[in-house]
Amino acid sequence: MLFNIFISDLDDGIKCTLMNFADDTKLSGKVDTLEGRATLWEDLDRLEERANKNLMEFNKDKCKVLHLGKYNPGVQHRLGSTQLGSSSVDLGVLVDNKLSMNEQCAAVAKQANRMLGCINKGITIRDIEVIIPLTSALVRPHLEYCVQFWSPLCKKDVDRLERVQRRATNMIKGLGSVPYEEG
Repeated sequence: MLFNIFISDLDDGIKCTLMNFADDTKLSGKVDTLEGRATLWEDLDRLEERANKNLMEFNKDKCKVLHLGKYNPGVQHRLGSTQLGSSSVDLGVLVDNKLSMNEQCAAVAKQANRMLGCINKGITIRDIEVIIPLTSALVRPHLEYCVQFWSPLCKKDVDRLERVQRRATNMIKGLGSVPYEEG
């Protein structure tokens, strides 16, 4: 509670969009014009000044810039005297500069398939009562993490994720080799 009170005025004087997540802060703004860049830089300076005044520190190694948009100039930003690095990940979701989620779908399918491989190697009982809870607890979280944000739109991405689900179904004794129906 004291921490929340301490940071409650963090957005005072900030012109860009500022979002707080527990002990993380996200500053976002449009930088396609010189005015937009200047506003973002002023806000970064304002956050740094406030942190110094209150004897706080930003973990500058964790501070990254996410460049989005086809015409994003990819300008370098700084926090204090530290140049901020770039990232293609926001909250653990892979995004390219065109907002394509192809890499995210591939990464999710790979993680889910790894978990299915562990289940396949480690569990000899293939009953539905065993496999369903394991896939629900170990595989499904990978498939559903932030799905509202990265919701797959391309057919190849949807097919990739459905192959993971079919693989899980095929592991269950009596349900294996279920034909795939277009629907």
